[in-house]
Parts: sequence; C-alpha cells; structure tokens
Amino acid sequence: MLKSAKTEIELFRTWVLSPAATLGSSIRAKGILQEVRARLPGTSKKLLVLDGSDLTLAMPASDKAAFAAATAVISAVMKEVETLPVIPREIEDILTIKTSERHRWLADGRLPSAGTRTVRLNGRARRITFHVFDPKVVEDLLDRGMVDQWREEDAEAKAEKRRHAAYQAKLTRSLKKTPKASKKPEHTGEDSAPKLKDWQEFDIDGLLR
Repeated sequence: MLKSAKTEIELFRTWVLSPAATLGSSIRAKGILQEVRARLPGTSKKLLVLDGSDLTLAMPASDKAAFAAATAVISAVMKEVETLPVIPREIEDILTIKTSERHRWLADGRLPSAGTRTVRLNGRARRITFHVFDPKVVEDLLDRGMVDQWREEDAEAKAEKRRHAAYQAKLTRSLKKTPKASKKPEHTGEDSAPKLKDWQEFDIDGLLR
C-alpha cells in the first residue's frame, strides 16, 4: 500500500510494510528499515524513518532531485521486501525463541539455513558471518507451531538422557559392590587329601593295621 503527500514546505511519502513483510515482528520491521537505508545515498539515509509499520521519507521541497532518487530506491526495495532474508535477531523475535535454541535447531537441521551473510560491525574492522533464513520457511514454521513441537522433543530427549545416565550410575555402583571371586580354588576335604603314589598296594600289605 502506498500513501503520498506533498506540501509547500516538504516532500513527503509513506510506504506501508505488509504483515507478510514484517511477520508480525517490530524487530523485523527495523531490520527492513536498515536494509533500505543501506541502499540510499548518505544524505538520504536518516531522512527515512519507521513509525509502526510505515516507512516515511520527508525532505525539503528544494531537494526534488534527491527525493526522486531516494523514492525510486525505496520503491524498488518494497517490491522485494517480503523475500528479504530473515536475520538471527529477527527470527528469534518472530518465533519467540532463545539464541541457544536457534543454534541447537540450526545445528541438527530442524531450522534450515538459507545461506550466510558477512557484515562489518559499525566503527570496527572486524567482520562477522551469520546464517540467514528464508521468510517463507519462517512463516511456515510459525503457522505450524513447530517451535512447541521441537521443545517437546528436546524435553523428551533430555529426560531420556537423564534416565540413561541414572541407569549407568546404578549399574556402576552395583558392579562395585559385587565381591570378587577368590583366585585360590576351593577344595573339599576329600580333594585336599594328598595323592600318594602306590597307595593301594601300600594298604594291601597291611602296613596300616
């Protein structure tokens, strides 16, 4: 949706971000603002502001050429705004998840990555690389309530891991309590009698009577 206004004092135009673009997230809306500003000339960046779901550009009436150039850039971005990749802080807000959950589900494949992006931190030489996500995939996960299902799966897996650890600990304790078998063989009194050579012949001779 597009709203336009013009006064004798300033040039004014507003673009409305659709729910499909913001996915119900104010952080996503701010991210879109930053994305649009990044494509504008330096003199126009701060003149584009966000008010709720409205992007508004206001410039002095004397800056018609700059206003026309900025308007063209913003209008071009708005055509693709619903397909802009979702960055980490946005997906955490949209799905209401923690950073640790995002890392875990990304690592095990439940949360599919749409690629990576590398940016330079403001005022620093350091660059950071992070995963981005397809907005259509994020919307589908949100609609199907997959986060709740994943949390249930994680809770079950954690409980099973605790049960397994408890069983292993119990087994270890029982093995420690089991008495070790004696290394010396046990003999009965009969077996322990000495085996004398030619005992039968010795007994027959009557030497023991």
